[in-house]
Amino acid sequence: MLRFMAKITFGISCTLVLFCYQVLSVEVCRREHFVAAVYEHHVILNPNPTAVTDRQSALDLMKKNLDIYEEQVIAAAEQGAQIIIFPEDGIQGFNFTRASIYPYLDLIPFPDSVTWNPCKEAYLFNDTEVLHRLSCMALKNQLFLVANVGTKQFCEPSDPSCPPDGRYQFNTNVVFSDNGTLIARYRKQNLYFEYAFNTPAEVDYIVFDTPFAGKFGIFTCFDILFYEPAVPLIKQYNVKQVVYPTAWMNQLPLLSAVEFQQAFATAFSIHLLAANIHHPDLGMTGSGIYTPTKSFIFYDMESVNGKLIVAEIPVILEHETQMANSVISNIQKSFSSFPMDTLVCHKEDQKDCSEIAEGASKAALHIFYGEMMYDNFTLAPILEAEGNIHVCSNTLCCYLNYQRLDSSNELYVLGVFDDLHTVHGTYYVQACVLVKCGGSNYTTCGQEVTKATGMIDFQLQGNFTTAFIFPLLLKSDITLDFADHLGWKNNYYVMQKRGGSSGLITAGLYGRWYEKDSNRTLYNKNVNGYSKNLNKRD
Repeated sequence: MLRFMAKITFGISCTLVLFCYQVLSVEVCRREHFVAAVYEHHVILNPNPTAVTDRQSALDLMKKNLDIYEEQVIAAAEQGAQIIIFPEDGIQGFNFTRASIYPYLDLIPFPDSVTWNPCKEAYLFNDTEVLHRLSCMALKNQLFLVANVGTKQFCEPSDPSCPPDGRYQFNTNVVFSDNGTLIARYRKQNLYFEYAFNTPAEVDYIVFDTPFAGKFGIFTCFDILFYEPAVPLIKQYNVKQVVYPTAWMNQLPLLSAVEFQQAFATAFSIHLLAANIHHPDLGMTGSGIYTPTKSFIFYDMESVNGKLIVAEIPVILEHETQMANSVISNIQKSFSSFPMDTLVCHKEDQKDCSEIAEGASKAALHIFYGEMMYDNFTLAPILEAEGNIHVCSNTLCCYLNYQRLDSSNELYVLGVFDDLHTVHGTYYVQACVLVKCGGSNYTTCGQEVTKATGMIDFQLQGNFTTAFIFPLLLKSDITLDFADHLGWKNNYYVMQKRGGSSGLITAGLYGRWYEKDSNRTLYNKNVNGYSKNLNKRD
């Protein structure tokens, strides 16, 4: 049974240390660790979300979910949580039309233009009942609270972008401080077929500060796959911690929720606090608290019950680079001490990726094509107990040096994809993946798999063009693991893993070539080559 799972690696001391420094003549003291909570929520849904209702009926439904939220806030506070994150769509649900969602929308002011505590000053604005309830939860329990709500903003006919109904409707994250003050709001940029909502005309880059852990960034669900706003928040605003409400439907073998959430935290060496919806019947589960070296996760496709995760994690502050480096040094290394004779595909005399690595010619005869994640991957099977194989697609070549540690007859393949993904979103992917197939036939490769017994030592690498690569390492029963080594060497990105306690489902290097997305305007305007070598560690 797939129940609550917590994966912990590289233990870190919980010794109490205070860091004090001056900010605008105000002394700020922070502890070495803080306590975070995320809640995976089983949403009480409207059985007929496309039917138009009235405001009171909408509030009655949302109250049922808010009552559960309040129970979880109290439970988190009792465990010492200083911040709690709730999922996307957790209060009103989903599958609304533009008209039917309107009664569920709160009116929200801009936090930068007005200081407002909805719990204490509910009278200042109309249609703010949900914000009032959330604010009071934060105030009464003295913790920071992050939630996702639907919001509305009226516009004038003179506004050329004003919708015909005279209002904008946004998928919005709100943040309340521990005294109930509304301190931040983020409007989702990359909507996932959410026709009830508008896309903001300008991207929100939202950063809020806390007394216990410094700066946090915030974005929502599908945003995690795109450049805006996620990458600038981390690379330009120097955010080390991200809060992430999501309503993510799992898609194996490469984009299950916990799999990619951990990959994102590892790739950028940040904390990610991710709260997902819990609806196993819709494939929606997978939340966690992630650091570059630890993951506390929940994934359950059987029970209908939600789950509160509370964990103590180390503080990473942008000015404490020495501390941050010491925390992540075990997981991301430069390969300066990595033995060159174990690297397969970047020998000194090798001038072109298309040259076949020694021992790979046999596998090359078995190259075939298969659908994975709705994309046409080039695949090569693992046929021997050990060996070297490679596959290429467009400009990307992937190389695998492997040794099987068990007698399992499970079929595994090495796959490569270097092209524009066009189903359920349009974005450019460069991927090198080692995956377990659904059966013994080649036609099953790329299918969703949740269990495996195959144990493999491997080194996976590719000559990626993009600098943005997310390392995937998914084990049987949707548990997570970390690579022994990750990093760049001679223009190849390399992942190595030896040993393990459970079967391998996916080991992958999932690259996002943002510049080649179909809509490149924001990327080109904001970076203009800025990403080159961003996370290359020679």
